[in-house]
Amino acid sequence: MLTKRQEELRVFLKKFHAETGLMPSTREIQAHFGFASQTAAVSHLRALEKKGVINRIAGKARALVFPEDLERAEIVDIPIYGHIAAGMAADAEQEQDGCLSIDITSIGIPRNAKTFALRVRGDSMIDAHIVSGDCVVLEFREPRNGDVVAALIDGETTLKRYMLKRGKPYLKAENEMFPDLIPARELVVQGVMIALLRQGDCRVA
Repeated sequence: MLTKRQEELRVFLKKFHAETGLMPSTREIQAHFGFASQTAAVSHLRALEKKGVINRIAGKARALVFPEDLERAEIVDIPIYGHIAAGMAADAEQEQDGCLSIDITSIGIPRNAKTFALRVRGDSMIDAHIVSGDCVVLEFREPRNGDVVAALIDGETTLKRYMLKRGKPYLKAENEMFPDLIPARELVVQGVMIALLRQGDCRVA
């Protein structure tokens, strides 16, 4: 039997997970319920765990699941390699900046996909509904005509649509204010976008 507050937390966890594919952090739980500290959020989570409402996956940050979802849940840590320009191309150097813990089945990522994530900065892809602050999940694979890709073009990296014209590749923005990018020397695709997470979903584990 759950207390009123525990039931409210259970409903919040369900709603948050359904909307984002992730569980909220203790800080987010604290803010939502107006708790005085994160300790109160942790205490309520432990109470739900003791009553069998949620389970904790060992070794995974923020990986709480509902027992009824255990059979289908497959949570994977996807590394975030900083930001990528969705504007004019920017310096290509990136270092890992945490990771996303994602139930890959909930967003349709293949189990054996080799993936990484980047935070978007800029507005050259807004007509593809990719806005600054979003996270893009990319797979290491060969691109197809029309794929959204992270690409190295003449030593700089950017997020654009990969296009072929008469067998020659170029990068196309999804914003009429930005020009096509035609490589002078090289165009190397670093990853093909396979999932998009909105700003509020890009939480580092």
